[in-house]
Amino acid sequence: MVQVAVAGPKYMRVLRNILFIKGHNVPLAESVRAANTRVTVPGHHHQQHCIELVRNRDYEGFLSSLLLPAEFRNSVFALRAFNVELAQVQDLVSQKTIGLMRMQFWRQVIENIYSDNPPHQPIAIELWKAVRKHKLTKRWFLRIIEERERNLNEKAFRNIQELESYAENAQSSFIYLVLEVLGVKDIHADHAASHIGKAQGIVTCLRSTPYHCMRRKVYLPLDICLLHGVSQEDFIRGNCGKNVRDVIFDVASQAHVHLEHARSFCKNVPSKAYPAFLQTVVLDDYLDRIHKVDFNVFHPNLQKRNTMLPFYLYIRSWRKIY
Repeated sequence: MVQVAVAGPKYMRVLRNILFIKGHNVPLAESVRAANTRVTVPGHHHQQHCIELVRNRDYEGFLSSLLLPAEFRNSVFALRAFNVELAQVQDLVSQKTIGLMRMQFWRQVIENIYSDNPPHQPIAIELWKAVRKHKLTKRWFLRIIEERERNLNEKAFRNIQELESYAENAQSSFIYLVLEVLGVKDIHADHAASHIGKAQGIVTCLRSTPYHCMRRKVYLPLDICLLHGVSQEDFIRGNCGKNVRDVIFDVASQAHVHLEHARSFCKNVPSKAYPAFLQTVVLDDYLDRIHKVDFNVFHPNLQKRNTMLPFYLYIRSWRKIY
């Protein structure tokens, strides 16, 4: 048994109160209430480990997952926990060799899961359950691992197309898995997922820029930097000049373009797929906020959590739009 303590009670109270509006899904509301307090759940420690990891490392994904139908929630939390584990390798290891070993570990975990022999590790056990329950496609897992492994080189993207390729493999593949959990097999949903994943990768690159610059690393596309006469050193120094903001504007605009492309399929995408696309709320929120600070990626307002995000997520979920 493990204890689960979910921080951010103010945000969770907002979402919990919203979920009680007009008798909305009481089991979901109760799960949010439990997430806002210390609880011990006998016999569910693997699930709780995944939930705790996602809550700590992917809070927005945590909120989005709470709005999924109950029968899919544990599987998606397992996928998100897997995604978090891979995403944080680059920041947690001091040597590339160690990072490669971690990636090889997860590659073997996936092989063992599909051989019906998962290791006794919480995320692996929950992934195994999800794979068996939803018949998830193995290649999406391997594609995520391979792309994260390539990214351990810590080189800036040469152009926006290279960043989009990374996002397609690392982010869109994750959304394809969520669609499979939801039982959605639809080409229009896949097209939308591809564009949303690309937008997610681009926005993540923007959001992480201040953190990476503190570590003297810049991953923004070199072709756009050169176009505006901006060097990596400009970002490392925290330069907020017009040329630097023009780079951010161009990159952010590409994320917006992908979101618009994703929405162009909305009339043909089955509504059952919409919960997989709730991340668009987070992307819209960041793009709106960076626009308000004139594309100054270092502005302190961008580092603050939006207290209205749970409300925005609920409204988008309730209206069945993305």
